[in-house]
Amino acid sequence: MSGTQSEEDLAAAWGAETDADSGDEAAPVQAQRVLNQAEIDSLLGFDEGPSGNEHRSGMQRIISSGLVSYERLPMLEIVFDRLVRIMSTSLRNFTSDNVEVGIDNILSLRFGDYLNSIPLPAMLAVFKADEWDNFGLMVVDSAMIYSIVDVLLGGRRGTAAMRIEGRPYTTIERTLVERLIQVVLSDLTVSFDPLCPVTFRFERLEVNPRFATISRLSNAAVLARLRVDMEDRGGRLELLLPYATLEPVRELLLQQFMGEKFGRDSIWETHLAEELWNTDIDLDVVLDEQVMRLTDVMALKPGSQIVLNASMGTTVQLRCGGTALFEGRVGRRKNRVAVRIEHEIVRPQAGER
Repeated sequence: MSGTQSEEDLAAAWGAETDADSGDEAAPVQAQRVLNQAEIDSLLGFDEGPSGNEHRSGMQRIISSGLVSYERLPMLEIVFDRLVRIMSTSLRNFTSDNVEVGIDNILSLRFGDYLNSIPLPAMLAVFKADEWDNFGLMVVDSAMIYSIVDVLLGGRRGTAAMRIEGRPYTTIERTLVERLIQVVLSDLTVSFDPLCPVTFRFERLEVNPRFATISRLSNAAVLARLRVDMEDRGGRLELLLPYATLEPVRELLLQQFMGEKFGRDSIWETHLAEELWNTDIDLDVVLDEQVMRLTDVMALKPGSQIVLNASMGTTVQLRCGGTALFEGRVGRRKNRVAVRIEHEIVRPQAGER
């Protein structure tokens, strides 16, 4: 009984010491301010809702900055600006209506992330850049599909296009949208013409994003969102070009302005070529070559004669410095010794030696 009592006393003493220690540490902890959930979301940038992809704040910018590593392509932005201007004219002729085309934004993202974010239903057009031997993707959203069908089939202005969701697109709708896609691809080809010749050719039309996979899901791509307004109707077109597709013209797209050169200056190159054509050079005609002993050379003095084995019709070489350029024949013209060039001496290339 005494042993039990002593154990209880010891446990009570330990508990008192523990409470004292915890009480001493609790004071500074209670002085710290605890963040609520709203403040945590604001810090991480998760409080912006579904439309907050454009303006991120806080740590979310730091996190998302490492998701896609890409280069800024200044010339590609100029190409898309040119596309917008050309499309405004071509779609007016195509629809016989007042069409305004604008560009919402140009951004870079991973192909898999974009594929999962496509709002359905939509039509996905896969097209090929023949000269680059790779593919791109154009997405026409539901609003644009019904608007273009309504316009081309003579729908009255001022009435919203009738949309029946949950059904597959008809053959007429697919055909009309294909005509729209052909117009946009033709304009995209014209937009790239000042930069480089390329032909964008329509491949196929899909309604399931899984069948429109043209690149690895982890690969980076450039996305341009276009807005098409036809008075009270309209929709969106989205052009996606993987960086692998743009790789053949990457150097051109990195230019700050049209015609910028990397590593060479064509002005000085042309000037140097023109000046080289006007350069004066000395040609030496080698009439004969002899091997003499050093004692004979040392014995030469004014008046000594060296007999050359060259006569009329002998083949000789014409040299510039130490390089043989031509072979010719010795002759006479107007009481002067002349050489008529017979043919050029072809020098071996560096790899043929």
